[in-house]
Amino acid sequence: MGRRPWKCSRYIKNKPYIKSRYCRGVPEAKIKIFDVGKKKLPCDTFPACVHLLSLEKEQISSESLEAARITANKHMINSVGKDNFHLRVRLHPFNIIRINKMLTCAGADRLQTGMRGAYGKPYGLCARVKINQIMMSIRTTLKGEEEAAEALRKAKFKFPGRQLVYISRNWGFTPFSKEQFQEGREGVIEYRGATGKIIADGVTTKFSSGKGVRLSKLGIYHVSSGDIKGRANDAMRFNYDLC
Repeated sequence: MGRRPWKCSRYIKNKPYIKSRYCRGVPEAKIKIFDVGKKKLPCDTFPACVHLLSLEKEQISSESLEAARITANKHMINSVGKDNFHLRVRLHPFNIIRINKMLTCAGADRLQTGMRGAYGKPYGLCARVKINQIMMSIRTTLKGEEEAAEALRKAKFKFPGRQLVYISRNWGFTPFSKEQFQEGREGVIEYRGATGKIIADGVTTKFSSGKGVRLSKLGIYHVSSGDIKGRANDAMRFNYDLC
């Protein structure tokens, strides 16, 4: 018996059903590699970033994720070279698809029980995706930005539903815009009410302000903690020695 069409399993209908000690005998996911290209190069190397966003709430099979990864990877290697990009698949297939197998041979009606005991056996794995969730990302050089968008456009055809290719304003996989990133790497910037600089942390970054996240626990007023001057908040009140 061949594989069922994905329209049978595309929509999110029930609770998540994942592998556990109670649910055994689950087949392996078809996708095993989630990062391809130059995945270990630091964040300063690739300033451009392109994302593939889902426009539907649905389930994506592990087979289609692997097919999309191969397609995008092949296009990027042929266009910009294997040393000039980093592709990351952002979805991981954990949800189990079940199937109630029916016999199709002669005399099957004598052996089958119809819808009695119709709870199916594990059949495959898929990932659940929300609207506007990122499915795949490519960081590359500024010259390769258009090729990355084309690679993700080709990868779209491997998925059901509608997707959007989005060219990010941020520097690589970091949460900072290109202007912010360059300023923060060279000097001090203001970010979310705190002042500090951007430190490289592998493929992403860390924002170092030299202060803790909740300074109010030390009895110190600071705008980054959302404090109001002259009014002690709960964290300050609990610290009786300092308030």
